[in-house]
Amino acid sequence: MTTWTVPTPATLRDAPALHLSAGPVDPDAPAAPEVEVGMVLADGELYVRAQRGTTSQWYRAAVSHGSGRIRVAGETVAVRFEPAGPEAAPAVDAAYRSKYGSFASFAAGRAARAATLRISPV
Repeated sequence: MTTWTVPTPATLRDAPALHLSAGPVDPDAPAAPEVEVGMVLADGELYVRAQRGTTSQWYRAAVSHGSGRIRVAGETVAVRFEPAGPEAAPAVDAAYRSKYGSFASFAAGRAARAATLRISPV
């Protein structure tokens, strides 16, 4: 289980979305472009899904770099990105349905499920 300190798990659970950028976490490096994505906590882990699947530009960048930043509720955190295995899918599906209700369809398709990333703080 990942240990989140800032932002807190409650903040991650309650925020509607986060801003994600993939690339170097060096503060002197130019910031990578950000994308706003819905996110969920499932079994204590933070997950995001690319609605358009594994061909999504931000998903490919996150997988390629393996690290980056998230910004949520005014906090910026250096993170690692790791593709989630299929064993996480049921819990992540349930978390998206619980959090987003009828709007969860953006994360429920086969393409989005295949593009599930686990995010952990560095």
